[in-house]
Amino acid sequence: MDSLAVDLARFQFAFTIAFHIIFPAFTIGLASFLAVLEGLWLWTGRDVYLRVFKFWLVIFALSFAMGVVSGIVMAYQFGTNWSAFADKTGSVIGPLMGYEVLTAFFLEAGFLGIMLFGMNRVGKKLHFFATVVVAIGTALSAFWILSVNSWMQTPTGYAMNDVGQFVPADWWAIIFNPSFPYRLVHMVLAAYLTTAFVVGAVGAYHLLKNRFNAAAQVMFSMAMWMMIVVTPIQMLAGDYHGLNTLEHQPAKVAAMEGHFDSQGPAPLILFGWPDVEAGETKYKIEVPYLSSIILTHSLDGVVPGLNEFPREDWPPAAIVFVSFRIMVGIGVLMLLVGVWGLWSRIRGRLHESEWLQRASIVMGPAGFVAVIAGWTTTEVGRQPYTVYGLLKTSESVSPVEAPAVWASLVIFVAVYCIVFGVGIFYIFRSMAKSPDASQGVEEGVPVRTAGITPAQALQPHEGDRSHDS
Repeated sequence: MDSLAVDLARFQFAFTIAFHIIFPAFTIGLASFLAVLEGLWLWTGRDVYLRVFKFWLVIFALSFAMGVVSGIVMAYQFGTNWSAFADKTGSVIGPLMGYEVLTAFFLEAGFLGIMLFGMNRVGKKLHFFATVVVAIGTALSAFWILSVNSWMQTPTGYAMNDVGQFVPADWWAIIFNPSFPYRLVHMVLAAYLTTAFVVGAVGAYHLLKNRFNAAAQVMFSMAMWMMIVVTPIQMLAGDYHGLNTLEHQPAKVAAMEGHFDSQGPAPLILFGWPDVEAGETKYKIEVPYLSSIILTHSLDGVVPGLNEFPREDWPPAAIVFVSFRIMVGIGVLMLLVGVWGLWSRIRGRLHESEWLQRASIVMGPAGFVAVIAGWTTTEVGRQPYTVYGLLKTSESVSPVEAPAVWASLVIFVAVYCIVFGVGIFYIFRSMAKSPDASQGVEEGVPVRTAGITPAQALQPHEGDRSHDS
């Protein structure tokens, strides 16, 4: 295959997955947030929880729809640009993705209608049950998709048939492959943090406009609790995930750390630029011993370098190095915002701290950036393989020439920017509306297809006047 065609196919998949991943990362956390809000409303009877629930329900519906559409487009690329990969891995990947549709997507879609339109049509408990089921469905989607991708990172439970295809030998080993538990926890926590920072940013925006906005206070307070609780857990999960990656994909870790030579003790390179041609990281700023401490939990532990592996098996070190630092840097900022929020809460100034609210607005998209940076680290760090150590990317593409991939890529970029640009714009407009604004139609006001007819509400009948008097 022409190397340009391979690179274009890779870029096209990277472009579409970058658009897609932001929606599941948001809806996984938002679905759970909606379930908590409705549960709190049923438990406490406080109307403010219901108002916040209805406010985010519209945004969830839009995000869910765009996530489904962008996910379908990605699946088609297995046939258009990656047919060799589909042919060789289909016996393993296909059933796993089918399980995702059967156990997760059908579950979400089946109860989504009740969740969106059934508030006044079914009982409160049944509606709450539907909301919880949708939240479970989003988590199940993450389960299966992460199982698929984790198998590509750490393939187990397979056999090879006579024509070089991967076939299942042990489904339990395939599903629960060595990296899957760590990646699942890391991704779900990332989704919760992504949602928390979006909710916090929206709450902060409305508090800056009116600090007595009760719904905005609830949003901001709940988001701050999520930040301070989940961020440290995410850092711990990331540490375990790093140790697992060191065991199964040491070349990826070497690229993440920017080490070309194995070292023990190894310093942590905070900043620098890996020069693959020169075989060194230039302009580096180091912290002695810290890489050994983080990756081996000892002062003199040996951290592998890229020179331990054949050069043709090196991932693009500069991309992995930079994307990993973006993810970690955002994680540190998230922790600082969470600590700031906790300090403001202790002082009784959580809703009055305008600088904290401004910082929260700036950090609103941070979760999306961190997710994309983390995904880049994971996927680019696996190169030059699609199935790590077994199937190279150059052997996975379809026999399609570069001009054809160019054409489809241009169409994808244009359509995505228009369609998803409009959808995201509408989401921003929905977020800008005050969550304390009245929602829906007032009781007693007749409704017709063309809109609301307020005449009867404004001009009560004589019988109504005599009854009221």
